[in-house]
Amino acid sequence: MAAVASISVLAGCGLVPPGGSGGEQKVTVGTTSAPSTLDPAASWDGSWELFRNVHQTLLSYPRGASEPEPDAARCAFADDSNRSYSCTLRDDLTFSDGDPLDATAVKHTFDRIMRIGVDGGPKGLLGSLERVETRGDDTVVFQLNQPDATFPFVLATPAMSLVDPREYPADSLREGGGVTGSGPYVLKSYQEGKQAQLVRNSRYKGYAERKNDAVTIRYYPDSASMVKALRDKQIDATFRGLSAPDIIDLQSDDAGGGLQLVEGAGTEISYLVFNPKDPWAGRPAVRKAIAQLIDRSAIAHKVYKDTVDPLYSMIPTGLPGHTTGFFDDYGKPSVDKARDLLLQDGITEPVPLELWFTSDRYGSLTAPAFAEIERQLERSRLFDVTLRSRPWKTYEAGYRSGEYPVFGRGWFPDFPDPENFIAPFVGERNALGTPYIVREITSVLLPQSRRETDRGAVVGDFERAQKILVDDARLLPLWQGRQYVATSEEISGGERALDPSTIMMMWELERKTSW
Repeated sequence: MAAVASISVLAGCGLVPPGGSGGEQKVTVGTTSAPSTLDPAASWDGSWELFRNVHQTLLSYPRGASEPEPDAARCAFADDSNRSYSCTLRDDLTFSDGDPLDATAVKHTFDRIMRIGVDGGPKGLLGSLERVETRGDDTVVFQLNQPDATFPFVLATPAMSLVDPREYPADSLREGGGVTGSGPYVLKSYQEGKQAQLVRNSRYKGYAERKNDAVTIRYYPDSASMVKALRDKQIDATFRGLSAPDIIDLQSDDAGGGLQLVEGAGTEISYLVFNPKDPWAGRPAVRKAIAQLIDRSAIAHKVYKDTVDPLYSMIPTGLPGHTTGFFDDYGKPSVDKARDLLLQDGITEPVPLELWFTSDRYGSLTAPAFAEIERQLERSRLFDVTLRSRPWKTYEAGYRSGEYPVFGRGWFPDFPDPENFIAPFVGERNALGTPYIVREITSVLLPQSRRETDRGAVVGDFERAQKILVDDARLLPLWQGRQYVATSEEISGGERALDPSTIMMMWELERKTSW
């Protein structure tokens, strides 16, 4: 990943001068999700929050849209087989520095993602892309190596942020920490781990109707410090990272203190991954016994105070193909049933289990949640659990190298489609770093579903895929999150600010002018 340094990038065209008139709309937002990089070709993580606001994509999600719609271009499949996808750019698009955003720039954007191929980067989203062709200055055609009806969803992810060929090298990541985009805002300055200052991009041509002129994003180490800043009026709103105790506190009338809390449906999920090469986690009986013992309701209630919901399939509620497969097969937690599963495999002594989680990635309640899982497993006297944790940067390297027997992961979807909760986790090379070869899913069900542009028609394919996952118990879903945005009573737009991928559209926030 590219290093992110403290930078100042005000010099250039299209910026609103600092300060401004007394009527200038400025909003300050807090989050616990700081970018890991400023180069889209290196990012498949929370850096997307920033990218959505300073870059454009060919397609995106205007307010109220549930499927990708035009942003920098109008796009459609050019054939009945869903293997040729054509995009025609808006007229006279430019980047914030005045360079043209034309078909050549679009091709450059995608070619460099494929060429650089950052480990863990967005190249993994482009598995169906064979090549990119240009037709004149305004048309780009994506030739795919297989039918892929989800390709428009991929184009709408911030990973596909369009970049200036003069500023972003073709075969390496951009150095120096600069950002050149064509989105609603320009990055005025950036301090790694502290804040990003965005100002209105006067050259922007897109769907976003900006309700403010400038946004400062401040990065906090945890929910408590972020909420304190909100109460102290140092920030106007929060997104990403509110902990359950803070949510409960904000929901209380007595502790509200003039703040507003907006709750929305979320598609974030938490789950366990079992390493098939481990002598214990590789045994189906051990995995199924754990599935039989985990009490998701207790985790959701005792640890997360009902701010998350128990999840019994990898596809969350609200998407086509969601099932309750783990509940259907295992029912309520049962020590007797778990013991029988182990005995059938000749396991008569407590199973030694090393369970890993990351200490700084998925919120302050991750450690208590895993402590609850440890308590549930050890209470059965069928497992002897050792909990271990690492910060994300070293944790990620560990699971990619196959070091952990069982480990926790969270997933924020790349796009709101059931495929994105199945495809990233299977195959020889997947997002988990743990090969999971399932021929029926990768060779039959996924290709079959990708031929169908009506995504409501793929329910049967994904129900079958999830049945396979339940039978293997290689992935064990735990809970599904909700989305919360907290704002001061002076701010409106929080209810409109999250797109279907739960990425914040900063331009929807505005300061109220009357009461």
